[in-house]
Amino acid sequence: MHMRKGEKYTSAMRQELILKSLKEEQRPITGSEFAKKTNVSRQVIVQDVSILKAKNEPVIATSQGYMYIKKPTLEAAHKLVVACKHSSDQTKEELTIIVDHGVTVKDVTVEHPVYGDLTASLMVSNRHEVEQFINRIHDSKASYLSILTEGVHMHTLEADSKEKIDAACKDLQAAGILL
Repeated sequence: MHMRKGEKYTSAMRQELILKSLKEEQRPITGSEFAKKTNVSRQVIVQDVSILKAKNEPVIATSQGYMYIKKPTLEAAHKLVVACKHSSDQTKEELTIIVDHGVTVKDVTVEHPVYGDLTASLMVSNRHEVEQFINRIHDSKASYLSILTEGVHMHTLEADSKEKIDAACKDLQAAGILL
């Protein structure tokens, strides 16, 4: 979709651009990137993504930006939910242990006494993404969800082999992080 300078994107055009871009990219794309491309605020992009989700498009918001979730491939068919407990200071260590084994941390879930399960998408697969996630938490002065549950939380892990997940779990156990 090529626009002339000064021409405005309609909501439908922005949504088409968002979907096309997310389907073509392997990396997450931030709302700010889309906002800059289409000359609108990030909040307008958030609304466009909400509309896409309401139309059952598999778009998720991760800590690194938006992603289009493609159908699982046979390569990434191994999943495991693990329960962990650690202090906020050990978050980087935990995530690094996992990604160093070639395992993706898809999400984090805590069990809240009022709201029930609260799940946030992480989609962290390498040390660079771990660093970005930690920096985002720090820079925004946000808290980790696990602060609500005295450090207890769950992660969905995904890898192309069961052995990678098993090795990550073994190292988490050795670090005193796995419950």
